[in-house]
Amino acid sequence: MAPQRARFHFQYFGMIPGMSTEENKTAELTPTQTTEMLRGAIGQIKFARNYTLELLAKTPQELWFKIPEGMPTNVAWQVGHLAVSQYGLLMFRIRGRGPDDLELIPGKFRKAYGRSSVPSDDPLSQPTADELLARLAQVHEQSMAVLDAVTPEVLLEPVDMPYAAYPNKLGGVLFCPIHEGIHAGQLGVLRRMHGLEPVR
Repeated sequence: MAPQRARFHFQYFGMIPGMSTEENKTAELTPTQTTEMLRGAIGQIKFARNYTLELLAKTPQELWFKIPEGMPTNVAWQVGHLAVSQYGLLMFRIRGRGPDDLELIPGKFRKAYGRSSVPSDDPLSQPTADELLARLAQVHEQSMAVLDAVTPEVLLEPVDMPYAAYPNKLGGVLFCPIHEGIHAGQLGVLRRMHGLEPVR
């Protein structure tokens, strides 16, 4: 007798079989499903961040601000952008602006590293590598605290793009590790362009 294949409950993976993309966008999740998906997303966020930090630890800081020939970006911009994006996806979108958020992500920092910003190769016009790492760590720590406290009801509130699978705050959380993986890939390419060996 052939072994039976495991059956997945596709709602956990963002798509319900037999439904169009539009129908999937309006599929209702239960609080239990939402909590389980959040738990999985937190694991992916932590995994992606650990990989990013591994790449950064093995990239000399003197290379962070150099833009390799033929590349539109540098390591410093990637780090600043990840801090801004994680703040936006996991803090601002979920609970709005907090009283200390402008210290955490000042307007000047957001403009320098937000979407559509242009990377600079001038280390004197931006935070140092250590300052960028510290801000990345602060945002990550505070983001994890927000996710630890958020309720399923809040996660099911609607949002605009970007999100993954569902047009709600949970979809924004699900997008976060995908986004970080994209930028970890860019860090990997930058390392190779600088002549460094791959990390994995």
